[in-house]
Amino acid sequence: MEYRRLGRSGVMVSEICLGTMTFGREIDESYSHALVDMFLDAGGNFIDTADVYSAGVSEEITGRKIKDKRDDIVLATKVRFPMGDGPNDVGVSRKHIIRGCEASLRRLGTDYIDLYQIHAWDGATPLEETMGALTDLVRQGKVRYLGLSNFSGWQIAQTVHVVDTRGYERFVSLQPQYSMVERNIDYEVRDAALEAGLGMIPWGPLGSGFLTGKYRRDQKPPEDSRIAKAEEWQAEHWHKRAVERNWATLDVVGEISEETGKSYAQIALRWLLQRDGVTAPIVGARKADQLQDNLGAAGWKLDDKQMQRLTEVSEPPEIYPYNFITNAQRV
Repeated sequence: MEYRRLGRSGVMVSEICLGTMTFGREIDESYSHALVDMFLDAGGNFIDTADVYSAGVSEEITGRKIKDKRDDIVLATKVRFPMGDGPNDVGVSRKHIIRGCEASLRRLGTDYIDLYQIHAWDGATPLEETMGALTDLVRQGKVRYLGLSNFSGWQIAQTVHVVDTRGYERFVSLQPQYSMVERNIDYEVRDAALEAGLGMIPWGPLGSGFLTGKYRRDQKPPEDSRIAKAEEWQAEHWHKRAVERNWATLDVVGEISEETGKSYAQIALRWLLQRDGVTAPIVGARKADQLQDNLGAAGWKLDDKQMQRLTEVSEPPEIYPYNFITNAQRV
């Protein structure tokens, strides 16, 4: 496992981040702890959770497991989504942030959070209020670094402007959805993150399992797959995922799998790891063999031609105004 600086910060994180959304939801505490052991044994030191995962249970399971190794781990969690039915149990107001941080600290069994992330934009709260609360938490020693998640390009730019002009603590990371079959951040968000010096820690790096190679054209999803067991809205998501561009991408992943002897998932993760601005994809697992396979994305590289093939086949459609701006640069 190699280590990288998180954005423009000095902290070093493993090139694979362990996501814990399945903890307490799809797998029990004992199995969750076994996956953490596997990750740590492979050299991983970066673990991501959120208060909203299983209504705090994921944080509790994670905290109990890493208690004796706390100082060796870069621990990330998030705040934003509802944690109760009250009007102040949601958002990034000063009240909710401070109460949310204190609750996460209790569940995690720690006195500090390494990376505290805004889980999504909150248009109802002034940025100055949010940043004042987050800056206080950093200066009190309860939080070490700040991160964003699920922000648009203009939201990143606006946030950075407020931070820089008002002297608040700066953000070091962005957690976006990003994979070869979900590249919409390449239109603008990725450039905004690069300009701001944010290290990207992508979630959904395997496209909800699409890039693992278990799906095939004109075939129903396997019975044991998430899609096959999906609720109605997830089935609609599958309909949007199973388009020709994505099947063509999967074809090239398969070709490179044959060339390298690496699995589909390892190639998909490796492509992300070699994209500018990406620090560490977040991998979540329900089974040990899934995690073991994902960890195999570390420690090797795709060559330039393989990266080009994957990048070109998965390129998102040209749309206005980005295509206009690109063409204007050629004049």
